[in-house]
Amino acid sequence: MSLEDVSRKTDMKTDSSSADQRAVLQDFTVSFFAMCRLGSFPWRALEKELQGPDSPGIVLRILERTVHHPLCLKNPPSVKYRRLFLSELIKKHEAAAGAEPLDELYDAFAEVVGAGEDQVCHKSYFLPSGDTVSLLESTALVSDGTTGLVTWQAAQHLAEWAMERPELFRGRAVLELGSGAGLTGAVVCKSCRPRRYTFSDGHPSVLQLLRGNVALNGLAPPGTPTPGPGTPAVSVAELDWDAAAPEQLEGFQADTVIASDTDVVYDPGVICALVGLLLKLLKLPVQSRSPDVYIASTIRNPETYRLFKSELDKAGIKHRSVPGPTAQVFPYDRKSTIEIVQLHL
Repeated sequence: MSLEDVSRKTDMKTDSSSADQRAVLQDFTVSFFAMCRLGSFPWRALEKELQGPDSPGIVLRILERTVHHPLCLKNPPSVKYRRLFLSELIKKHEAAAGAEPLDELYDAFAEVVGAGEDQVCHKSYFLPSGDTVSLLESTALVSDGTTGLVTWQAAQHLAEWAMERPELFRGRAVLELGSGAGLTGAVVCKSCRPRRYTFSDGHPSVLQLLRGNVALNGLAPPGTPTPGPGTPAVSVAELDWDAAAPEQLEGFQADTVIASDTDVVYDPGVICALVGLLLKLLKLPVQSRSPDVYIASTIRNPETYRLFKSELDKAGIKHRSVPGPTAQVFPYDRKSTIEIVQLHL
């Protein structure tokens, strides 16, 4: 069930729900399923609503849209996260003047308070189309020696950018470098109608995760019936940036190449390998022209990012910054500097 479906269902249950309350409910839903920092939730707006006559009602509706949502039952955030979220919600509710205890709230907390911790969890994202993307991710930022088992800001930024420019992907064969958990690719597949999409990575644990997330989101591998019109054929490929053979790169027949994983330009050790791979791809004409190449990077270390651009210049790869997305779909910190560059020879 999409966020819009839940909104309509909830609003039908109560005519007293104000526009402000609906905005609070939506923010809670989006933030909860993306496992945002609890401090980023609209707690002050909730505290204001809790002073009104519908205090129990809004808490119950928050439960409906979070821990009791069908999506949470199917693809739940981590146990620890749900426990911390409910603990904070109980604290805010108890602090409200004259608040009566809510059995439903404490029952929900009891369900997770004794549950065991997992090393993986689900994060889910709601798209403007009404589709949902759910990803299995590691609960640790670094796991198995890689950062590729979680979703990073640049991937969300690039996915938003792609949704605003579907013509760059429609009917094309797309190759993604350093796919990580797979958010950007899942969004492009669901929103931009590419002909074929190849997720790629070089780490065995990431490749295993990617295959699971491709299946989780109903994307079809080559040679199998597609689940619906316009759904691309999808594959997950092991791609070693240092040792990629020309025949492997030719086999992708990529019209468009994208990348957004944090390791792409965050680690100086991989910059030379990445630039070498990009040069090989740009020299492989597809339908008598070089592929379109776009790289999204969160600029955490300006010196490292300058090194990336310097290596591009040395390789003879031209680069220009392109405008980013205008609308925010995913709940990430927009204060971070994220740049999307287009590359060409």
